[in-house]
Amino acid sequence: MTHVPSLEGAKVGVVVPAFRVAPQIESVIRGIPSWVQTIIVVEDKSPDDTAARVEKLADPRVVLIRHAENQGVGGAMRSGFQEALRRKLDIVVKMDGDDQMDPAHLAAFVEPLLDGDADVTKGNRYHSPNSLAAMPKVRVIGNAGLTFMVKAASGYWANFDPANGYVALRREVLERLQIDKLPSRYFFESGLLIELGIVRAVVRDVPIDARYGDEHSSLSITKTLFGFPPRLFAGLLKRIFWRYFVYDFSAVSIFVLLGLPLFLFGSVFGAWLWYSYATKQQFASAGMVMFAAMPIILGFQMLLQAIVLDVTGVPRFPLCEPLRESARAVKEARSHARGAD
Repeated sequence: MTHVPSLEGAKVGVVVPAFRVAPQIESVIRGIPSWVQTIIVVEDKSPDDTAARVEKLADPRVVLIRHAENQGVGGAMRSGFQEALRRKLDIVVKMDGDDQMDPAHLAAFVEPLLDGDADVTKGNRYHSPNSLAAMPKVRVIGNAGLTFMVKAASGYWANFDPANGYVALRREVLERLQIDKLPSRYFFESGLLIELGIVRAVVRDVPIDARYGDEHSSLSITKTLFGFPPRLFAGLLKRIFWRYFVYDFSAVSIFVLLGLPLFLFGSVFGAWLWYSYATKQQFASAGMVMFAAMPIILGFQMLLQAIVLDVTGVPRFPLCEPLRESARAVKEARSHARGAD
């Protein structure tokens, strides 16, 4: 029997970006459990009859949004998030329209958000070898190349499947984000995680099984491995700036401020020194070599320490309060107990 969470008045909604998913969309909507109050389907200028099939279901929970132009999954989710905020949904879950995200996991995504244990929950397909074996090889290769880069850019080093699109968020977190500036197309999931890292939301993994049907993957290994890195690097710089120089100033800020100039100076000066002496066919003195090497060594050590502190500084305290009274009472009791100690 599927677990039904105790919502205690909390409103849960699902946003479904829909593009060329006519064969699957009816199954997706029918599979969403009855305790989900609102289903926002964003038909992203799909050339098939996706919208007609959604309307034919006549599910009173469904809100159909139709785009006049195709905006990609990111554009569809922006429209869905804005509608969810307008309807004041407490928890918003993203489920793709291709029927690859099992609705049986919905309760596991929602429970930590109801209890205030996390601000965001995200699917993890790497929790077992069997789940990993079920994934098409093209996705395994693409995700393997993407995972480390997304971890570095977002700061969520402990999350094992950052490219996964099955995600649930609290309304309070969505209100902190600039939804209209979230990325379009397939960079949406990575860009969303970077923005969550900037506001320091707690993201918890939810073990799920990989589920694939006869649909063809639109994942391009070339686009993933060569198109994403520049955008992820820009996201890393953005997160570091806002996290360590605007919202806070910590040891990481100092290490970056000192380490980066030292490393760059040593590298540039060392390269120039090598070229200068090589063209003259002479050997540099030990003092000149050390003058170039020491800034590199010191700068590298400072940057390495900044990385270590960033890895250990993953957010642990949720921004959002529990939605369930029982969980709120437990957290208050624990807080009083800590205060008494």
